[in-house]
Amino acid sequence: MVLDGGFMVPQTNSFGHTFRDYHVESERQQGVENFYRTNHINQTYDFVKRMRKEHGKLNKVELSIWECCELLNDVVDESDPDLDEPQIEHLLQTAEAIRKDYPDEDWLHLAGLVHDLGKVLLHPGFGGLPQWAVVGDTYPVGCAFDKTIVHHKYFEENPDFYNSAYNTKHGVYSEGCGLNNVMMSWGHDDYMYLVAKENNTTLPPAALFIIRYHSFYALHRSEAYKHLMSEEDVENLKWLQIFKYDFACF
Repeated sequence: MVLDGGFMVPQTNSFGHTFRDYHVESERQQGVENFYRTNHINQTYDFVKRMRKEHGKLNKVELSIWECCELLNDVVDESDPDLDEPQIEHLLQTAEAIRKDYPDEDWLHLAGLVHDLGKVLLHPGFGGLPQWAVVGDTYPVGCAFDKTIVHHKYFEENPDFYNSAYNTKHGVYSEGCGLNNVMMSWGHDDYMYLVAKENNTTLPPAALFIIRYHSFYALHRSEAYKHLMSEEDVENLKWLQIFKYDFACF
């Protein structure tokens, strides 16, 4: 595939496989599966509430955007079957790819640059959280875990799986309540959304939607959980669905 300006989009990832394929055999697959087992066991409704309360205070460190980018120089995402490179390279490549494809949407370029900055939670200065609490695909907690979520079988070891308050289709939510009212598994997406929102960002709602839900693959790849979406979510999802740059290595 060739974007405008001759920019090439590869059809395979760094290991020669199609993107976001968790089933092929590769040198990283076992590590990725172990990551998701730990993630799925520990991401409970109560855990997410605690993380949002603690890290929503935004009282750890004050840094510029570029200083945050530099902190990711040594971070490799253990959950990603495609990328085996420092996250700062991924951020720059993503922003540049969007700039070439959508030259007039400057807000989208910036969203591409900052979308993964929440991974600074891995850094000791931001709490030094384990990877399972920072990276990986995200999904709602407080309702049933959809079967389209990668490595779904490990949710059977999550206590919420057996909690009647949380294991139905709607759980603690209602039809069309809006994703803004749904608690997502804790990680860099929600953290960066909180950082942007609480710092009075001028980014448009679509950019905040991309930042908050770009790892919500059960929604934008498998169309799960659409019963929880509001009309505004439906409109913003159109922008998220063109945000293909996050899972391609340029």
